[in-house]
Amino acid sequence: MKLSVRRQTVLRGKRAQTTIMFRGTAATILPILLLLATGFSTNGQSSAPQPKAPAAKGIASWYGEAHRGKLMANGKKFNPDKFTAASWFYPLGTKVRVTLQGRPQKSVLVTITDRGPARRLVREGRIIDLGHAPFKKLAHPDLGLVSVVVTPVRGGRT
Repeated sequence: MKLSVRRQTVLRGKRAQTTIMFRGTAATILPILLLLATGFSTNGQSSAPQPKAPAAKGIASWYGEAHRGKLMANGKKFNPDKFTAASWFYPLGTKVRVTLQGRPQKSVLVTITDRGPARRLVREGRIIDLGHAPFKKLAHPDLGLVSVVVTPVRGGRT
């Protein structure tokens, strides 16, 4: 299991081209290449702070019991009784305040733990899917959809 490096210079027209050649077994070279290709990453998440999206107005919906126990985008199981939400517009772990439009006293604080609503619904103005519990604090679940303002909470990353 010997790894050797050889430098070779070849004339190509009027220019000299230098190449560095590695010789050794694939078992030696492959782990080195994989480590370099991954950028020494361990968890797949960037350590750089992600910018937060500004406040947004749109439609909120809810999802509940039918999704209980299913994996969310953050890798945890969904519980409709927790104050969580799904959004494409904020990084996972961001805390946002969801306020019923026109009723500033009706608001809930939720953590973005999943991705949603469905892309086609986003094109129709839907900006957040709330868990059942936070939706109940804003409006009766039979309404299904409500107009809201979603505002990221400063320093609200978990």
